Amino acid sequence: MNLESPKVTVQKSSKEIFEYLSNVENFEHIMPKNIDKFEAGKDSFLFALKGMPEIELKLEEVEAPKKIVLGSASEKFPFNLTADIEEASDSSSNVQLLFDGQFNPMVAMMVKKPLQKFIDTLITNIGEK
Repeated sequence: MNLESPKVTVQKSSKEIFEYLSNVENFEHIMPKNIDKFEAGKDSFLFALKGMPEIELKLEEVEAPKKIVLGSASEKFPFNLTADIEEASDSSSNVQLLFDGQFNPMVAMMVKKPLQKFIDTLITNIGEK
């Protein structure tokens, strides 16, 4: 299952956005308002939204200043969340989130809408940073 957020233009250089998103602790600031739990480690973070199970994401790939890939730490729900960062000018960049999950069709049908809403919220909050 593949989902993508709209592209947003952020008034920060690609290097600034890359550094911000490379620090997993910063994801707490772009999470939806209904976050119930957030714990960050060196290169991973765990979060839970109200009524949802805990999800742990870890940094899997970084390609400065263009790309950050976070992967699920759970084998039950294997997925990646990729931040694509493209320089628009010296002081702005375009950012898009891409979700790639390996779910069975039944699970995919159940989680598609909430996941799309989640990545749309993340990208909106990144755009406001």
